[in-house]
Amino acid sequence: MTQGRAALNVVRRIQTFNAGRDPERLQLKYQALRGSTFRFLRGTCHLFYERLPRGDVFKTAPAVWVCGDLHLENVGSYKADNRLTYFDLNDFDEAALAPASFDLVRYLSSIRIAAEELAIGPDDAQALCQRFLDAYAGALAAGKAYWVERDTASGLVRDLLEGLRGRQRAAFLDARSAMGKGRQRVLKIDGKRALPVSPVQRELITAFMHGFAHSQPNASFYKVLDVARRIAGTGSLGVDRYAILVEGKGSPDGNYLLDLKQALPSCLIPHLRLPQPAWSTEACRVVALQRREQAVSMAFLQPVMMDDRPYVLRGLQPSEDRVALSGSPRGRAGLADLVEVTGRIVAWAQLRSAGRQGSATADELIDFARKRKWKAQLLDASQECVARLHEDATIYNEAFDDGAFRV
Repeated sequence: MTQGRAALNVVRRIQTFNAGRDPERLQLKYQALRGSTFRFLRGTCHLFYERLPRGDVFKTAPAVWVCGDLHLENVGSYKADNRLTYFDLNDFDEAALAPASFDLVRYLSSIRIAAEELAIGPDDAQALCQRFLDAYAGALAAGKAYWVERDTASGLVRDLLEGLRGRQRAAFLDARSAMGKGRQRVLKIDGKRALPVSPVQRELITAFMHGFAHSQPNASFYKVLDVARRIAGTGSLGVDRYAILVEGKGSPDGNYLLDLKQALPSCLIPHLRLPQPAWSTEACRVVALQRREQAVSMAFLQPVMMDDRPYVLRGLQPSEDRVALSGSPRGRAGLADLVEVTGRIVAWAQLRSAGRQGSATADELIDFARKRKWKAQLLDASQECVARLHEDATIYNEAFDDGAFRV
């Protein structure tokens, strides 16, 4: 009876959290969650924090600005507004002021889940987790924020950044659009990256972009050529989101793609006791914390309002990518390099945002890094989290197969 109630609770919590989302993309999300436990982890951040242990390091860790949804695939490359390419944290939808342990245990859990799916044994997974924590603590103890550069990167990250050198805007546009009449591009509606918009949606976005363009120095850059509902990510699938093709620097190959995504409240907030700033909108929260934590911000990144709802507007770029975990010739050594560099990136983000609106100072973070007990506590907690993830994923899979998540 207790197990039956627990199963019903998991199903209802997932359904409730995703209520009101775009049905077509929500069905894609539910299908993705059925595919693997790692995708289930990515798509149920809200459930992960509901299940989080509450003692030890979750009470004693210093308050920091977390990205909120840290896992192996939420770091990647992008071109910043200074036109240089960086490898950094890249998802701040759930960003909030939280104990440092929140991001750390989620990343450790993602290592363990990914290791299972990559046929990496538990001892090696434990070693990867330890390597991440050691890199994080070492960078935090040093007390200075750096960033990842192409010339100093190694392993999978270096492979990714080196591979970006040859990527051209024309090829990027060709992958996502086709040439229409008059050599004007139109977005490809392929069911993988994009779905069609309704006439009402097209009119709404075109009118919004027209108004936005006239607040910018170069209004003609933002002339809308085409619009589609964007398919991207896992956790946010179904959230109101659009790909917008604009004139940019001239048609056809000077065109640019923009991402317009509705900003919703962070799923961490119900599980935090720390007072949060009074952000004017959720988009302002996302953008402010992304600018605060990243070494340099993404191009075009800014909070906007459309139809009285907050959205985050940013560019989509040829240089935006993430490390491929499966199929890499570097194998476990490459994964070890990735978790190590991510440990440093997380520490640098926390140092960069230290002492801001209630977060711990750099001195407090340095002191935390030099302590030892919290590492063992996090390693144990991540194993507990993974056990619960498997239980919840099993419940979800059975419910999905029984039709409970048919939209």
